[in-house]
Amino acid sequence: MEGKFENQVTALKAHLALNVRNVVRSIEFYNKMLGIEPSKVRTGYAKFDMQNPPLNLTLNEGSFSERGALSHMGIQVGSTEDVLAMRKKWADAGLVTRDEMQTNCCYATQDKTWVRDPDGNEWEVFVVLQDNLAETSPCECGAKVSEVERQSVSAEVATATCCGPATFPIERRESDSCPTTAG
Repeated sequence: MEGKFENQVTALKAHLALNVRNVVRSIEFYNKMLGIEPSKVRTGYAKFDMQNPPLNLTLNEGSFSERGALSHMGIQVGSTEDVLAMRKKWADAGLVTRDEMQTNCCYATQDKTWVRDPDGNEWEVFVVLQDNLAETSPCECGAKVSEVERQSVSAEVATATCCGPATFPIERRESDSCPTTAG
């Protein structure tokens, strides 16, 4: 049955619609994170039409009090070099990154880097180095951070729940139009 369905539908790309508090601030963040301009902007709405990876990302402005049920979003890449290249791209764009290298997460050993959007949604770029670890393998998500971070944040801040982003404080600088993560 599954093969029959796949033959009938040609998927073009995944679509992700995010609720955001301020679409202008979010456009600025996602422009830096993705390295592209939105393909469509309307009052309270923006669309980023990505080719690599193929993604239709929309931002929908509205009010809400919590982050919601969303854990985090991510882009899987092919190598640690790709993770480091994306981290450099994000840092060069003025985004604050948080690294987790050689961490066991989701029953896999991974290298990853994270950024956080103005509404607290976290994105990771990651590579799976070893997959299908035993269920008894410890989950270290959030525990293996860069040496720079280790010196600047407490162990409590650097520790996260398994397969989810670590919490780390938001820092506001007068020169920024949107908040960034400290690290």
